[in-house]
Amino acid sequence: MAQFLVAALYKFVRLDNYREMQAPLLETCQKNDVTGTLLLAQEGINGTIAGPEAGIRAVLAWLHADPRLATLTHKESWADKQPFYRMKVKLKREIVTMGIPNVEAETRAGKYVKPEEWNQLITDPDVVLVDTRNDYEVAIGTFKGAVNPETTCFTQFPEWVKQQSAEGGVLRQKKKWPCFARVASGARSQRRICARRVLTRSIIWKAVF
Repeated sequence: MAQFLVAALYKFVRLDNYREMQAPLLETCQKNDVTGTLLLAQEGINGTIAGPEAGIRAVLAWLHADPRLATLTHKESWADKQPFYRMKVKLKREIVTMGIPNVEAETRAGKYVKPEEWNQLITDPDVVLVDTRNDYEVAIGTFKGAVNPETTCFTQFPEWVKQQSAEGGVLRQKKKWPCFARVASGARSQRRICARRVLTRSIIWKAVF
């Protein structure tokens, strides 16, 4: 039976005191035999931790005690062996590196679409459907007619948006300027949506499956 609980978590929320949070968060993790890596930045928290179930629950409770992180969600899995050697809490400028100022992922996440409304949106001939994942992820499977940016790493996406938003680009070929983007869940996907809005000032829709 698997002994270690793995928790992947992220939340875009303004943490002005993120530097002061580093030491007590690290202490809480170490005290509960939790290892992994957590990134703290003014824009939020992101990372994956693992340890005994009681330890993970204790760390999550510590985080949820902060009103700003009360709605923090996470995904769980189990491991037979401890997947991480030590615990690290790092301070960063961004919890997902993109290098674009004023992304404000907390407030620019786009409009969410329910699964039952998704098919109607993507069959509209005037809608640009973009799969914002990296090329190896798109190769596994995507929606028919979706545009593949063919990016191999996360930081290439902003440049692709700029190029394709110019005259003649795929993002300017449709009658409707709003772009409906098919993305995977997670911090990287939310960051891509926000970057798209900052770079083009368009409306982004995200499916919730």
